[in-house]
This record gives sequence, C-alpha cells and structure tokens, in this order.
Amino acid sequence: MSVFLLNCNKKPEAPVAETPQPDTTAATEKIVDTLVAKSFCYMGVTGKDTVFVSIDDNLGTITGKMAAKNSEKDSNKGELSGFKSGDTLKLTYNFASEGKTGNKNEIYFLQTKNGLNEGIGDRDPETGTKYANEKKIKYTGGRNLKVADCNLVTKALN
Repeated sequence: MSVFLLNCNKKPEAPVAETPQPDTTAATEKIVDTLVAKSFCYMGVTGKDTVFVSIDDNLGTITGKMAAKNSEKDSNKGELSGFKSGDTLKLTYNFASEGKTGNKNEIYFLQTKNGLNEGIGDRDPETGTKYANEKKIKYTGGRNLKVADCNLVTKALN
C-alpha cells in the first residue's frame, strides 16, 4: 500500500510541447503573377529624329503609346493597340500629326530581348494594307528601338 500512496502523490509530468518545424518548401517557392500586364519601354534615334514607345502586354493583348519627334517633318503622337503573335507585335497606331487627329497606320515590330525592329512590308495597292504579305516582311531597314528607361519614355510621351 505504501507504493500505491507514493505513486498518488507524484505530480504528473507536463507533456513536452512540440514546436512546429517551418515548411521549407513553401519558403523557397517563387510565386509568379502571370495575370499582371508587363510593361516595356523603347527609344530609337535616327539622325535627329527620335521615337519613343511604351507598351503593356496583357497576355498577348498589346496597348501603349508612341511618339515620333522629327527634326525636318511634323512630329506625331498617339495610341498603339493590337496583339502579339509569337515575337511579332501587330499593331494599329492611331495618332495626331500636322494638327490633324484620326490618322491610322499599321505597324509591325519584331520584339527581341534588346528592343524592337520595325517591319517593312509591301503595301497592297487595292486595300492599302501595309503588310499584305506577312511572309515578305523584312525586319531590317526600318526603325530600331532599344530598351529604354520608362521614366524617360513616359516623360516624352506626355
């Protein structure tokens, strides 16, 4: 009976609390937000003429702005809209020039990691389409725009 009494007076030991281990896989995973539009800015200088372009790529739908500041002819400024097909931007440029708004021009750019190369195509005499035969578009000889600081480009576009 004395053994029984000794065991009754003994205080129970507190259970040791386990500290949860951090999930190391969650900390090393990088979350990529693919739903946010990606913004790009470009600038090209040819002689005394400068072109500024800013584009937003929202899952292949392109919007943006473009301005050409020309030294010997009227400058122009306007909106870009279109889509991306592979590495080609197929855009419509709605712009104002010579005091006249409502001007519209097709413009294709080949997008590279270094910038944009403007496509030069044959105009269809019947429809006026600048890029009538996409297989014959050349991405040399047109304007070459390099990746530029968006603060500088935005200032020029406003």
